[in-house]
Amino acid sequence: MQQLKGIKILVVDDEPNILQFLEMGLQNEGFEVQTAQDGMTAMTLIKAFQPHVVVLDVMMPGMDGFEVCRLLKKSENVAVIMLTARDEVDDRVKGLTIGADDYMVKPFSFEELLARIHARIRNQFPTLFGEVVLGPFQIDDRRKEIRLEQRVLELSPTEYELLKYLVLNHGLVLSKNQILDRVWGYDFGGEKNIVEVYIRSLRDKLNDKDHQLIKTLRGAGYRVDLP
Repeated sequence: MQQLKGIKILVVDDEPNILQFLEMGLQNEGFEVQTAQDGMTAMTLIKAFQPHVVVLDVMMPGMDGFEVCRLLKKSENVAVIMLTARDEVDDRVKGLTIGADDYMVKPFSFEELLARIHARIRNQFPTLFGEVVLGPFQIDDRRKEIRLEQRVLELSPTEYELLKYLVLNHGLVLSKNQILDRVWGYDFGGEKNIVEVYIRSLRDKLNDKDHQLIKTLRGAGYRVDLP
């Protein structure tokens, strides 16, 4: 529980039983939790509570979950996990298009929701966990240090941010544009091949001559696969 101290979650759902169940379960895991039964109340709470994760129901009276998500992603640094009773592709696509970070269909298991919350926090707020262990990598964001199988890697600040981004998003294909935006910033005016240069440098430092840690997917980008 100590590891989760200070991590805030807002649960938004118009079903009181679900709110109570999730509030109790998440509090028992060590999270700080607040709840709302409608979109307008949620938007008011978010300003004061400043949650790290919002678990957000889609179908609510008044302002629905899609609208809440859209407004949140315009102004707040928050991870959004959307809940819906409908397993429809169009709903999932719409939610992800407006910025939702994850999507779950009711009924769902609490254990799965908890795993998804942890994944979102690792990706979006890695410093809250202090040190993150993923496969052979250990990321300590407070020390700006990454270890590979207990060996501290000698990384420049940019190499650190790039490798952290790749590892935290392991299993996902990240395009050069995504990497440039996240690591170098939206206003970067240089050449895209800077990504290739830094990937090559990382592979040398990881002793990844066969590209087993950082894979290249031609025309798509790069992916880290972890055991």
